[in-house]
Amino acid sequence: MTRVLEGLKPEKVFYYFEEISKIPRCSGKEKLISDYLYNLAKEKGWEVIQDSYLNIIIKKPASKGYENAPTVMLQGHMDMVCEKNEGVDHDFDKDPIKLRIVDDYIYATDTTLGADNGIAVAYALAVLDSDLEHPSLEVLITTDEEKGMTGAEKVDGSLFKSKYLLNLDSEEEGVFTAGCAGGCSSNFKIPVEYTKEKSKAYRLSVKGLSGGHSGIDIDKEKANANKILGRILYDLIDIVELAKIDGGSKTNAIPREANAIITVDDYNKVKEKISKWNNILKNEYSFTDPSITIELEDLHNKTQTLEKEIFKKVVSLINLIPVGVLSRSTAIDLVISSNNLGVITTDEKFITFYNHSRSSVETLLTEDLMPSMKQLSEILEIEYEIESYYPGWEYAKESKIRTICIETYRELYKKEPKVAAIHAGLECGLLMGKIPGLDAISMGPDAFDAHSPNEHVSISSVANVYNLLCEILKKIK
Repeated sequence: MTRVLEGLKPEKVFYYFEEISKIPRCSGKEKLISDYLYNLAKEKGWEVIQDSYLNIIIKKPASKGYENAPTVMLQGHMDMVCEKNEGVDHDFDKDPIKLRIVDDYIYATDTTLGADNGIAVAYALAVLDSDLEHPSLEVLITTDEEKGMTGAEKVDGSLFKSKYLLNLDSEEEGVFTAGCAGGCSSNFKIPVEYTKEKSKAYRLSVKGLSGGHSGIDIDKEKANANKILGRILYDLIDIVELAKIDGGSKTNAIPREANAIITVDDYNKVKEKISKWNNILKNEYSFTDPSITIELEDLHNKTQTLEKEIFKKVVSLINLIPVGVLSRSTAIDLVISSNNLGVITTDEKFITFYNHSRSSVETLLTEDLMPSMKQLSEILEIEYEIESYYPGWEYAKESKIRTICIETYRELYKKEPKVAAIHAGLECGLLMGKIPGLDAISMGPDAFDAHSPNEHVSISSVANVYNLLCEILKKIK
């Protein structure tokens, strides 16, 4: 069978990326990819550990002449955000990612690509499977990074001797990341209560949005489908009833689609308002989401609806949850704090609203946003829970690995790289807290639209960054 990426250089990087793209690896479902990595390491004769959280640790001794060099950790995560376009027949639990090449870019077909962070895994495997000169290596491939960094949180730090950490989860060539935001997940729950009567059901849909990463893309003013649906339902609240609401699929992805099952008192008036909202939204998001569409579909059945007070609480909560950029740095071009209402679900007991919040300043989460959310829950008399928290990564004034990376880049490309902090979560902060004295930097190739079906990565940039990685390892002596 012909390989889609056959002939691309560096050969082993693209070979391994295509191999792991065949293996299901949604966050929280990493058993197959973890077993693949473990068995591959065994076949190659590398020292390998698979812990109880399915993290993979592979160790390789130093090359001749590098025996006294500090040990280096290459690190990324094996899981991916699994998103697909509406109506696409793709089962992420069993189907391979269908790769395709467009000019200098690799895309998937109607799904997320998984370059975030499959490229890191491919880089690490290619380095291990080479005769490259390098110091002693510890490769850590973690699980569940996208949902809560569980793998990095649970990994045993005493297993490592690394002094330098090269995290491979950044998305811009020529930029070394040296700091990132911390974050937390939280949710609101509203108990469902239904009326006894059944009425004709319609599906009100928000679709056609571009979505994106809830950290990297949060400042791009992309529409949030859940928030859009909340605005429309508020406008319709006197002429419709609500039966069910669902939106988004991942808390760390800006939701592209949202749906409400409603009943309608005045069909013509509802259609008139939907037409109005289509005009409003196409104007508001003409640059970021020009394909945004609001639709009303007859479901040809009847449904019970929620009690009106529950409907009102749902709409109030959606519209009052703060979303998007909440604060910016006054010193540099950086988002400081943000929130994403990523997922809304309805089951037989609750309507649940899932948020992912980020901040470079911990107290803006713990002493500002979280208490504000708690007060909102108290006013609406609903349940609020903070599920998990991961630390940020503070910029170090002095860093030997950062200096090595900058000097290597400068020698290779005859120009200066950028050093930046990002408004997204990386595992560096967690790992630095577990491994004393660990000095970290993050890097990666040009990648775009992570966490959305338009995710793509530059072929030439993948090659450039791999070459840079190899040169950095050679310099650590």
